[in-house]
Amino acid sequence: MCGIIGYIGERSACQVIVKGLKRLEYRGYDSVGIVTEENGKLHIKKGAGRIDELAEKLGLLEMPGKRGIGHTRWATHGVPNDVNAHPQTDCSGKIALVHNGIIENYGEIKEELLAKGHRFESDTDTEVIAHLIEEELKSSESFEEAMRKALLKLKGSFALGIIYTEEPDRLYFVRNESPLVLGIGEGENFAASDVPAFLEYTNRAVFLDDGEYAVITKDSHVVKKLSTGEVIDKPVYEVEWTLEMAEKAGYPHFMLKEIYEQPRAIRDAIHGNAGVIEDVAKEIAKYDKIFFVAMGTSYHAALVGKYLLQRLAKKVPIVEEASEFRYEMEDLIDENTLVIAITQSGETADTLAAMKLAKARGAKVLAIVNVVGSMATRIADLTLYTHAGPEIGVAATKTYTTQLTVLTMLATALARVLGTASEEYLNELESKLKEVPELVEKVLKHDGALRELAEELKEKRDFFYIGRSIGVPTALEGALKLKEISYIHAEGLSAGELKHGPLALLENGVPVVAIAPSGKTFDKMVSNIEESKARGAYIIALGDNESLKRVSDVLIEMPPMDELLTPIVYVVPLQILAYHLAVLRGNDPDKPRNLAKSVTVE
Repeated sequence: MCGIIGYIGERSACQVIVKGLKRLEYRGYDSVGIVTEENGKLHIKKGAGRIDELAEKLGLLEMPGKRGIGHTRWATHGVPNDVNAHPQTDCSGKIALVHNGIIENYGEIKEELLAKGHRFESDTDTEVIAHLIEEELKSSESFEEAMRKALLKLKGSFALGIIYTEEPDRLYFVRNESPLVLGIGEGENFAASDVPAFLEYTNRAVFLDDGEYAVITKDSHVVKKLSTGEVIDKPVYEVEWTLEMAEKAGYPHFMLKEIYEQPRAIRDAIHGNAGVIEDVAKEIAKYDKIFFVAMGTSYHAALVGKYLLQRLAKKVPIVEEASEFRYEMEDLIDENTLVIAITQSGETADTLAAMKLAKARGAKVLAIVNVVGSMATRIADLTLYTHAGPEIGVAATKTYTTQLTVLTMLATALARVLGTASEEYLNELESKLKEVPELVEKVLKHDGALRELAEELKEKRDFFYIGRSIGVPTALEGALKLKEISYIHAEGLSAGELKHGPLALLENGVPVVAIAPSGKTFDKMVSNIEESKARGAYIIALGDNESLKRVSDVLIEMPPMDELLTPIVYVVPLQILAYHLAVLRGNDPDKPRNLAKSVTVE
């Protein structure tokens, strides 16, 4: 989730760009770079680090030229360092570009370009794009034609800012599944990943849609279809946000913004792992002794992973809290063991300690991580990235659903390697997984109704979240979200466990949130709901079966889907409900008391 800013006009480009990049710092980044142009020469300065440090160290505010592009990078391919920072260039040094997104087929394109004599400097997927445009220029009548031909060969997501020395009066910006917006000024124009980057200079904006690109000069802007080059008439909007509102894209809190980013994040997780998941599955297929280690929300993702591996790959993993793993499991770990460590930050102290123990005992370690170059990636033998982008809110939302997405892909790929499920079903599941972002978008439309429900429930002191089978981790995660940000006592548990003790706690009006998708345990789940209702509980059910209306006080209707995909989709209303309860109770959901985003001490 990088930040892009471009400028062309009469001001010093570097001054505008540095200021714009600082406005985009909230997106998170590990490195910074700027390219400007003057008299047909590109000037590039970039490096790993923070903007203020690099501005002084590299002289970012002293670069010549009145047009340029800047970038804050959140690493997805290649560790955070000076070489991998953007901009990236072609062999000739005439093309420079910055990129937000993931190029799924960059490996095969890079091999083709290497065979044609192209020289690569970085480990990024981005550099491939510059060289591909350079290659297409050899057989194209214009730079714009070469750019279009090159970009149509890419698979994945990308927002691009491109500068070409031979065309000194313009800049190019392209959007496909990564955000990009134009800022329309007087005698100057801008482009950026988000409105705050240019809001100081203009509040007039043109929002690009997927498959569109823009050509901007200081006095004009033209938007075209990437597929055909056809000009599109796009409206100019007047943005009425303050700068603080704009950083949150108009949302009152980062948490709500990140909840709404989940369709995009899930798509990126799918794109980013499509080319590597099968190889990882082949690497781990031989292991029958499998441990998941994680903490907090990542632990709940590990529990989902357990169900997925059991159902699809016929493996029986053990899920252990990382904090307990090294004290209880050390004697069970050997060279025939696979440890799958899940950590958003890649810096969680307990999880790192568990990984180090596993490595010392000869185990194979697979990390599922969001942050490229983090300590977990350096310890692990194998790494899968969630590609969620930086998450500002302390309570995990999009990082959780992307962890679940990667685990679903891994279990599916492993089942294919092992032959433990039919190819027809696995193909169908993969196809349905690609539809999950649209399902999440449908579920997000419950926001208004969930806020009304939160208004009704805001004075409640206790909540119970129940589920069966693969729905149990969703119940646990829903309860955790409520505890984290609303400070209401909540318990998540297996619905089958109710009658073995917790049922004694139910009394008139106590909210019970029931995770009840159609599936193998649905009938049992309905019986558990009726047990709760008979004790006076206020039933809030999530499901797709009409019969739930009979047994619930409130039914949050969910779209039909494969039961194995429900953890990704069903958690979203629970995130929204927790958010609204927190806000209505006067809490800041972005900064819950006593908690930190990354727990780096044991």
